[in-house]
Amino acid sequence: MLAIQKNLSKSFYMLLSLPATAMGFALSVQISALSWILTTQYGLDIHQVGLVWAAGPIAGILGQVIVGIISDNVWFWNGRRRPFILIGGVLAAMMLLALPNIDIVSSSLGISGLLGVAIAVALTLDLSINISFNPTRAIIADVTPEGDARTKGYTWMQTVSGSFGVLAYAVGATWGNFILIYLGAGLVFFLSILAPFFISEPKELLVSQRDVVQDKVSFTMVLMNIKPLWGFIIYDIYAMALQISGIKTDHYWAEVIAAIITLYFVVITLFAKESRSDNSIGFRKVLAAHSFSWIGVQTMFVFIIAFLQDKMPSLSDDDLGKVIAMSFLILSAVSALLPAFVLEPIAKKIGRVKTHTYCIASMAVGYGLVVMFGDVKEVLYLLMALLGIGWSAIISLPFAIMSEKVEQSRMGLYMGLFNLSVVLPQLLVSLAIGLFISKVADKSVVFQISAIALAISALAWTKVKEHSKA
Repeated sequence: MLAIQKNLSKSFYMLLSLPATAMGFALSVQISALSWILTTQYGLDIHQVGLVWAAGPIAGILGQVIVGIISDNVWFWNGRRRPFILIGGVLAAMMLLALPNIDIVSSSLGISGLLGVAIAVALTLDLSINISFNPTRAIIADVTPEGDARTKGYTWMQTVSGSFGVLAYAVGATWGNFILIYLGAGLVFFLSILAPFFISEPKELLVSQRDVVQDKVSFTMVLMNIKPLWGFIIYDIYAMALQISGIKTDHYWAEVIAAIITLYFVVITLFAKESRSDNSIGFRKVLAAHSFSWIGVQTMFVFIIAFLQDKMPSLSDDDLGKVIAMSFLILSAVSALLPAFVLEPIAKKIGRVKTHTYCIASMAVGYGLVVMFGDVKEVLYLLMALLGIGWSAIISLPFAIMSEKVEQSRMGLYMGLFNLSVVLPQLLVSLAIGLFISKVADKSVVFQISAIALAISALAWTKVKEHSKA
């Protein structure tokens, strides 16, 4: 074990952040370039772009829960999380290289339809990322003690990762998305393979005194832990079935039923009393609140291009890509600086949950302002800085909050289940919200949906109990 790990020095926190940084950089490349490539280079419409983005959530469902369970219970290559970080990182780098060459891949395979190949490439890329992502986050909980040290681990994760995210968007805004993609492939490979060889993992995962050891992992146990997400699951299965079968509907009964189910289980979860005898209640509250955050941010990530094409029609394809890159550069710059240098000190004073709630509320306000004033490029850039406050919290604080509401010996499993509060809303955005946006003339609806979702999330976070320090 390195001395910096024993002392939990800042150097160690930076080293610990590199695997997550690699996957974050891969996602930054995807956010900046995927919709742009599909729209401007291959001529896919907004609904088709949404279908390609659906590959990510599907990969998350398949990858993170399964990998989380496995990584809790295996030991090889001198680590529990290390093997998956290495495998996922190398595969992600290879798939990034395929991203701008979808037409070549399609031609080589003798496939005429670009949409199917695009979905396959995106699915493989996201599956690779998800193989690695869960372990990159779980390892932080494995090697840090509960409390401020762990919060520091996750805030430094976002600061380091966010700094590289700024680099990604800066490259895209300056030299274009193709340079960004090829640079990203190299960085993802290097950052993934470097850190794991210098981090010593504990061979035995400890169970803290407050943990209530549950029965063996079962489908029923998993299902009960994700109760607030049942409405999302039902609708996503329904929508996927429609897409596969090609059936068209002219009614919205399924949407209404799924919304009622979601509302019911979210409400009863949020108003349930947390207790030491049932840690799962607190975990489910985090899932409920976090899921609505991701409806909002995913809608922005995927469909900001539709908003810009509507509100700034004079932009060329290249300028459109650069405006998107600059917008996310500003978002990432704010989210890189805040977690370690601002959010962590504030969280120490007023608590992580309250800090997170305020950040989410500011993001809801920011989305509302984009609706009203975001048709001017310079104003949009200013408002993206405001949105960065909420984004900085979303990708740092919930991990620390969640990690102290579950059994430490099952961190991989719970990280995987926690990720369902990300990927199931993402799938909803791709399958349902994308279709809705494609039918609405005024694309301001993109940010209207985001504003409403973040407002609901902020209200939900007020019902999450702050974990008291031991």
